[in-house]
Amino acid sequence: MAQAQESIPRSDAGREEIIVARDVKKWFGNFQALKGITTTVHRGEVVVIVGPSGSGKSTFIRTINRLERHDDGDIVVDGIELTDDIRNISQI
Repeated sequence: MAQAQESIPRSDAGREEIIVARDVKKWFGNFQALKGITTTVHRGEVVVIVGPSGSGKSTFIRTINRLERHDDGDIVVDGIELTDDIRNISQI
């Protein structure tokens, strides 16, 4: 009897993770703009972020490109963790 093997979706097979966001949160005063976003983007993927006005689309992109600092969670771009130590941005 053959054993079941864990399959990897074709879209992820052999593809490098280029952006990883884990439980990313951002507040503006008492307003929580990002409520624990978790996602992965693989090299070569095209991603579209959609949602209503004020849903955090631009804020999420701004945390990835360091125009805004996220308050909690982890963001890794091309293997470099984006931290409060802005010096590591030159490595990306």
